[in-house]
Amino acid sequence: QVQLAESGGGLVQTGGSLTLSCESSVSTFSNYAMSWYRQAPGKERELVARISGTGESTNYADFVKGRFTISRDNSKRAVYLQMNSLKPEDAAVYYCHARRRFSSADHWGKGTLVTVSS
Repeated sequence: QVQLAESGGGLVQTGGSLTLSCESSVSTFSNYAMSWYRQAPGKERELVARISGTGESTNYADFVKGRFTISRDNSKRAVYLQMNSLKPEDAAVYYCHARRRFSSADHWGKGTLVTVSS
């Protein structure tokens, strides 16, 4: 069973920064592509950023390019999301997601809330 635990959410002012962390229970962490998704009230869950198992490849949603950075530390079995220049529209519950290579099984954390005050 893959367990994912997010942390780092909180209240920040517009223009501020936060770093989210997601720690995993899997021992073969480098075999998993990791992603951050978010879901705002009344909206669908959307992909924010994705990073490959080795960390060599990353992808970002257009609305966070240049502001957010995804990274991972396979030795710590953790993935991070550095969020800068936060906007009120970035407020959402942020979820950590994992998918093992060659698998279609999705694994989700419980989420961490990010609130951005204007």
